[in-house]
This record gives sequence, structure tokens and C-alpha cells, in this order.
Amino acid sequence: MTALGVIRLLLLCVLLPVCLLCWAIAVPLGRGSFWVQFFLGRVGYILGLRVRCENEPVRRRVLYIANHISWLDILALGGATPTRFIAKSEIARWKLVGWLATIAGSVFVSRDRRTETRAQANQVSEALRGDRPVTLFGEGGTGDGIVLRPFRAPPFAAAIDAGALVQPVAIDYGPGRARFAWFGTSFSHEMMRLLNRDERIPVTLRFLEPLDASVLDRKQLAAQSHAEIAAALS
Repeated sequence: MTALGVIRLLLLCVLLPVCLLCWAIAVPLGRGSFWVQFFLGRVGYILGLRVRCENEPVRRRVLYIANHISWLDILALGGATPTRFIAKSEIARWKLVGWLATIAGSVFVSRDRRTETRAQANQVSEALRGDRPVTLFGEGGTGDGIVLRPFRAPPFAAAIDAGALVQPVAIDYGPGRARFAWFGTSFSHEMMRLLNRDERIPVTLRFLEPLDASVLDRKQLAAQSHAEIAAALS
């Protein structure tokens, strides 16, 4: 590990217990999400992220639908907004990351258990009726940073059920975005790569025009969200 990587790791080791303590105090006061957002934003900054937002995000009863390149996306979007994330169920079993994702309010879903589809959709709908945005990465996983893969339509049913808006969000690392793609390596390997990277990482979050889930079906929501994000990234 480089000297910069060691410094960053030490900073993260200090930041985590401080934020956990503040979060535990704030939860009974209904302010726990503030410390989740604070923590994600500071982790991103320590790792070199420099986030810029364009346009205004909807703050509640909204499903953010975004492209997905790296787990840095979570730090960028989670540090800029108080959003909860829809995550695959396997992440809940990761030792530290799964625990942190759970207390941050992540909604875990399984892509393999089709018998639980209705229950999972209800879980997402319930989250959307709360006071925090919910984020779905429409591609279902990280891509190569070059090709925007199709968005699956079924997850949009939760937004329709909840009467929520759908706001496309283009996460843009610029022309060299493929360099930041998390593609085919373990989380620990990717973490080491980012800890040792000595450059700053500029990223723009483009909050696009919200879509009304009460007048569009789930296939239309998926297609239109995909088209708008693709245009914003081009």
C-alpha cells in the first residue's frame, strides 16, 4: 500500500466510529439519515471524489434511477442526498459493508427468488412512502463505463404502487469514466485500488426531469429513464 493509501485508511478508521456514535445518538431524534449522508460524503472525499450536482433533486417520494459504474456511485449520490439504496441481498451478508448498508437503510432484494417478487416490491413501495429518496441502479449491476445496458422494467412497479415520481440521474465521471469501472474484481481489490489512487476523481450528478409514474407504465418508465440518462452521458 502506498503512503497515501495508508493515510486514507487511517482517516477512514477514525471517521467510522465517530459517525457511528453520532448516528446512534441521532437515531432517536429522527436525524440518523443526516449522519449516513455525512459519512458517505466524507468517505468519498477522502478517496478523492469531488462531486458536482446539476439541477435540483426531488427530496421525497421519489425513485432515483441511475447508471452504475463503481461503488463510488454510492458515495457520490449518498453523500449528495439522503437516499436509501436498493441493493442485492448478497451484500447484506458482507461482514462490515453489509452491516453498514443495513443501518443506512438499504432495501435488500433477491434477483433469484421469484417467489418473493411481490413481497420485495411491497418493501420498496413502503420505502418510497417514507421521508427519504430511494435509489435504484437500473442496469442491475456495475457496467464497463462505456455501454449503458438496458434497464429492467419490473422494479419500476414499486414507484407506480407508491405513487412516487421517478427521477433519472446521470452519474458522469467524464470522458475517462471507464477507468473507474468496477468490473470483475473483488470488493477488497477495488478498495485497495481506490485507496492507492493519487488523482482526484471529478463526478457530476445530473438530476434530470422527473417522470410521473401515474401516467407511464413500468416499461415506459424504464425506456424513458434509459434514454434520458444515455443522452445526458453523451
